Amino acid sequence: MAKFRRDVVHRWEGNPLITIEDIPFPCNTVFNAACAKYNGQYILLLRIEDLTGRSVFALGRSENGIHFKIEDEPVMQPCEEEGCFKEYERKGIEDPRITKIGEVYYIMYTAVSAYGPLLAIAKTEDFKKFERVGLVSQPDNKDGVLFPEKINGSYVKLDRPHSDISPWAVWVSFSPDMIHWGQSKVIFQPVPYHWDEMKIGPGATPIKTAQGWLNIYHGVFPTMDGAVYRLGVGLHDL
Repeated sequence: MAKFRRDVVHRWEGNPLITIEDIPFPCNTVFNAACAKYNGQYILLLRIEDLTGRSVFALGRSENGIHFKIEDEPVMQPCEEEGCFKEYERKGIEDPRITKIGEVYYIMYTAVSAYGPLLAIAKTEDFKKFERVGLVSQPDNKDGVLFPEKINGSYVKLDRPHSDISPWAVWVSFSPDMIHWGQSKVIFQPVPYHWDEMKIGPGATPIKTAQGWLNIYHGVFPTMDGAVYRLGVGLHDL
């Protein structure tokens, strides 16, 4: 009789990979890292909650993807220069996702303010200098990620708008310049009485395969003891 396997992916026995003890500056928590390969190294862009309660991004580097050296200071913090980024990042920056397009690494992240969370994009070519590109959604929106190539001449992103009206589903949008986005539509949504019935959201950068775009996403199931988050896999047309 075949042995039943509950999980396709198994957690590494050495977890947690990084704790606050590995962060060389004072902080409350460390979580939600984006990952990329750069110059033969593994790069982690970690969301760190500092002692003020706002989130910043720290950078980790590794030769093997397991043991990371975290840089001494955050590489991105809420914007302090006058302008729209400062106003909409007053409460922190969160949940980065890295996508390489050409030779540029784009970071879609959540900007948080009194108006709620919205999506923003920054970019870097060397993980030393980071440049903000634009605010690319209205509140309340999170979980944004870019596709790694243009489709029919347009940049493409997935995100999860959030409102008092459910279901909280995954949307796709298109842009000619990564600033102006439109042609938005729902591409998949939670399933009632399913493990993701409360809400779903995009995860890492979609992976192109011969069968379609592979999208690893998260789903949430409500329980009396709180929300349970799980990972799922979706496949979208090329």
